Amino acid sequence: MITLDYQNLFKVNALHGLDQKIFDVPASKIQDLLKKIESRGQGFYKILDDSETLLKINDYANTVKGKYKHMVVLGIGGSTLGITTLQKSLTHEFKNNIYILDNIDPDYMREVEDVIDLKETLFIVISKSGGTVETLSQYFYFRKKIEALNLEQKNHFVFVTDPAKGLLREIANTEGVKSFKIPENVGGRFSVLTPVGMLPAKLIGLQINDLIEGAKLARDNFYNPDASVNIAWQLAKIQFEMYQKGKFLNIMMPYSSKLKTFTEWYAQLLAESIGKDGIGITPVSAHGVTDQHSQNQLYHDGPNDKLIIFIELENFKTKLEIPNLYPEHAAVDYLRDTTFNELMCLEKLGTETSLTERDRPNITIKLPNLTEKSLGEFFFILESSIAFLGEMFKVNAYDQPGVELSKQLTKQYYERKA
Repeated sequence: MITLDYQNLFKVNALHGLDQKIFDVPASKIQDLLKKIESRGQGFYKILDDSETLLKINDYANTVKGKYKHMVVLGIGGSTLGITTLQKSLTHEFKNNIYILDNIDPDYMREVEDVIDLKETLFIVISKSGGTVETLSQYFYFRKKIEALNLEQKNHFVFVTDPAKGLLREIANTEGVKSFKIPENVGGRFSVLTPVGMLPAKLIGLQINDLIEGAKLARDNFYNPDASVNIAWQLAKIQFEMYQKGKFLNIMMPYSSKLKTFTEWYAQLLAESIGKDGIGITPVSAHGVTDQHSQNQLYHDGPNDKLIIFIELENFKTKLEIPNLYPEHAAVDYLRDTTFNELMCLEKLGTETSLTERDRPNITIKLPNLTEKSLGEFFFILESSIAFLGEMFKVNAYDQPGVELSKQLTKQYYERKA
């Protein structure tokens, strides 16, 4: 089970830290927040009970198993960050058959095209609205390529989109392209546990039922009105109180290369959900131990305007010993009889201790291991913490007016060009 260690917040001085009394909150306060969250009509915590869709995804995966050499995900933002995180976290970094096109950079697109065989490729097209300009542009490009080879598009595309609206839904209905539905009340940045993430996850061999099982474990905790155990509420409360103390930046720093992309997924979740009405926490991605040798200088001696959120993986899948090839040299004597695992752990301990001694507030989220179940739990803890945080800040955590305005202006510029 995932745990949250916030003891370092009580060790830094009162100006930058917190008093333990912040968690002395009656159950009624959390119950009130849960009622407000419920009143928003969002479905990110209800989709976990949609066993029918999981069955459909599993059935579809069985029908296409072995038919394709490559898979390409077409999408942007919340449509791709979740599956990117799943792929990077749970599969072999250098052995995969999935390419995730999360941008419209023409060089990037051409490089993917250079390494795939179109005749043996399944394109997974993901757009909540069914009309996202970047995703449609990608789809049009590769659909033309498929048609130029006299291949049937319905054999090379699968859509994940709105149940009733949008161009992708229209194409699916009229041209017989297989499709899966994104629930209307689940926004893109909360959609990793819908077919947006679950379909491509299943197609690359992940255990999606375990992902949902882990998320349900976190949901039980989310519903718990006991402030001493509700991790999602605790995380939101810490971020909210730190913001009041001028900690406007949150640095998420995993001590696991497999979880590096998780920080990018969380950056969208935090920024797009809370950044409204002149309020907002700026997310920054860091990487332990790499950024101990770069960003950490700023965190240690720069402006004290940050909350550091470490992510610690307690058990790696692999244990690697460090050979001491020069035992006669005192300079490396400390490497005697040790492992990379222990070195990683001690690197993190040294960093958090030095930051704490400099009165730099920091907390640690601890994952027991990296599996589908633990990652499902982690996804939901952070999603539900954002739900709490939105109510604490009194903002709607589920809209994105700034993003929508950018989309509208882009369309207007194209219309003027035409």
